[in-house]
Amino acid sequence: MSKTYRGYTLEQVAKTIDHSILKPDFTYADVAAGAELALKYNTASYCIRPMDVVAAAKALAGSSVNVCTVIGFPHGSTTTATKVFETIDAIGNGAVEIDMVINVSALLSGDYDFVEQDIRAVVDAAHAKGASVKVIFETAFLNDSQIVKACELTEHAGADYVKTSTGFASEGATTHNVALMKRTVGDRLKVKSSGGVRTLDQLIDYMDLGVTRSGCSATGQVLEEFIAKAV
Repeated sequence: MSKTYRGYTLEQVAKTIDHSILKPDFTYADVAAGAELALKYNTASYCIRPMDVVAAAKALAGSSVNVCTVIGFPHGSTTTATKVFETIDAIGNGAVEIDMVINVSALLSGDYDFVEQDIRAVVDAAHAKGASVKVIFETAFLNDSQIVKACELTEHAGADYVKTSTGFASEGATTHNVALMKRTVGDRLKVKSSGGVRTLDQLIDYMDLGVTRSGCSATGQVLEEFIAKAV
């Protein structure tokens, strides 16, 4: 029988993690090391910058670790056409999961039709190529009603996941925001927590709330903590 911690096996925890290497100062060597780590622990995906997709796809070929990349990242303020181009380019290079940033300015301005159309354009481009889409809200900038509205727009646009944060704003995921997003989308969409997910208990707290993915750059530390604590 597999060892568990808080009711989960190592495999279950690892398969919720999108191991993320997204900072602008990460080198080619950092990206290669990140791929090795994702393979070692068999994470759900390896989330890298668009420039790194080709290398990641090559490194992960034949494994069950998906190639994930970010679109309109981190501000969400590129044009819709640019986001669509980035999406098609990334999928052509080997990405199968697309994490796009919502147009935060348009959302805060109440231009909901534009926000939904912006998401739908990326969703349509990705789904046509068999890739899934996670929509990043950047919850640090939003109040509860705006988070709920973003969930509704994301669902209407046909995306697969709602996601809290880029990890580049003043605040990342919180249990309050994750729980609010889960209540809003129910089982119709999946939820990804991201930004500041650095400890095992924090990760499992989100899993207990119904999260099926968490973006994490401290993957090795988190999973080694699991191995040490599991019984």
